[in-house]
Amino acid sequence: QVQLQESGPGLVKPSQTLSLTCTVSGGSITANYYYWNWIRQPPGKDLEWIGYITYSGSTYYNPALKSRTSISRDTSRNLFTLHLSSVNPEDTAVYYCARRRPATPVDLYDDYDDWGQGTQVTVSS
Repeated sequence: QVQLQESGPGLVKPSQTLSLTCTVSGGSITANYYYWNWIRQPPGKDLEWIGYITYSGSTYYNPALKSRTSISRDTSRNLFTLHLSSVNPEDTAVYYCARRRPATPVDLYDDYDDWGQGTQVTVSS
């Protein structure tokens, strides 16, 4: 059974870069055919897809966040990482990593295969 675990700082200052890691166990991030996603949920708002990295290493981002987002991976450690630059208080949210198959639409969250437990990130000085 695949398990995902987010890790990173819980508090980030405005204008800094947020970096979160998702460590995967029970399956390889290079295994065909899965996409590895970052999703967030600001307080009182709906889930928002941030971006994903594919099993082959290609990346795709939410156009609204694309200019500030980067997703990378370390296949030797079986993890992938989110970098979100120039953060502001509106980036405060619970951040999740999750796995889905390519046929699942990015915003059809109920059909994602596996989720991490989520990690709270607060942007504040």
